[in-house]
Amino acid sequence: MSKIKKIIIAGGTIIAVLIGIAVFVFQYQFSAPQKTAKEERIVVNLTTTKAELIPKLKEQGYIRSEWAFNYVLKKKGWQGKIEPGGYIVSKGMNAWQLADTLVNHPYQKWVVIPEGLRKEEIAELVAKKLGWGEDAKENFLNNAEEGYLFPDTYLLNVDYTGKDVAKRMKSQFNEKAGKVLQEFADANIRHDTAIILASLIQREAANEEEMPLIAGVIWNRLLHKPPMKLEIDATIQYIVGEPGNWWRPVKPEEYKIESPYNTYLIQGRPPAPICNPGLAAMEAVVHDQPSEYLYYLHDSEGQIHLAKTYEEHQTNIEQYLLDSIAGKIKDVALSARTITIEDEEGREINLALTEKTTIKLWNKEVKEIELKDLGQGVEITATGRWTGKDSFIPTTIIIKPPLGSIEPPAETEIELLPKGRK
Repeated sequence: MSKIKKIIIAGGTIIAVLIGIAVFVFQYQFSAPQKTAKEERIVVNLTTTKAELIPKLKEQGYIRSEWAFNYVLKKKGWQGKIEPGGYIVSKGMNAWQLADTLVNHPYQKWVVIPEGLRKEEIAELVAKKLGWGEDAKENFLNNAEEGYLFPDTYLLNVDYTGKDVAKRMKSQFNEKAGKVLQEFADANIRHDTAIILASLIQREAANEEEMPLIAGVIWNRLLHKPPMKLEIDATIQYIVGEPGNWWRPVKPEEYKIESPYNTYLIQGRPPAPICNPGLAAMEAVVHDQPSEYLYYLHDSEGQIHLAKTYEEHQTNIEQYLLDSIAGKIKDVALSARTITIEDEEGREINLALTEKTTIKLWNKEVKEIELKDLGQGVEITATGRWTGKDSFIPTTIIIKPPLGSIEPPAETEIELLPKGRK
């Protein structure tokens, strides 16, 4: 054999060895860190970023190479698809198996339950996370007790039933609320009453800082002599809430709904909580801020305004809540006491008249005016508050009909509707 052939063979052998080593090293990067290993649970926290996760997997011995693991994720189209949660893994998994588990097979999922949700909202939220159907949601609702589903961050098994989740949340309530429940007992406040009041405070307060103040107002109304109704809109919202719109604005006619939850009609508290309050709202019940206030409202910026008398409260409403609109009458519904107007932009707006609506004809206040005399095209301006995109409750209406169409008001009052017409 010639010297040149020997060199070629030797060179080929070296190249083959080098290629073999390269293939081995390449495959080694993807291989399992251990030949045999027991299964264990790892948790990816809500705050863990991708930049932190993969180095942690390497540091804790679940992968041999960050580069190889990233290669798998890119090859499979799984980059950015590892969600926070709990996973059953093993150091005996190779990079492909581990990536598949972390992307497609979670053992537990994080579920964040904010304060102030009703149990139906919680059911929807958990169902979305755990992939529940209607039967599982119904199972949760049948086992969940409103007011006692503690708002918190939960790591829930993906195979949990509705009953399992309800039980877990009630257990969390007992654990986290134990101290404040004892404070209720020490203050001689029934714990069911306290949780009901906490649910009202949770829905009414704009932030935790004002919860003791609102709690004080609620206590003032409950203990007032003569008795005062609570008149809390959130209780009406609880009555009329529906999927997709659990806490919508209250319509004027809904204040008269017959229900034990309607605090505009009943005396005292509703019979059960209207949502699931957090600790701050519970603590406000027993650590309320004493005051002489009986009324409060929030302006468009969320700032609270308080009043000691109804007159002061009305002044606050006019100053902080009311908007003005103008338009021409398009339709009048006598039975519903509703006027439909069209504004300058062509929008149709329904004005719902209430017993407290002040009506002015040519800027002179009258008690009432006969609606049937208000034909199309009559100009009006109204001051009040919006209850929806096209719904408005006026506190004051100024009617500006064409001269001669309606006689200016005399000193005597005239009626909004003919007597006997409802």
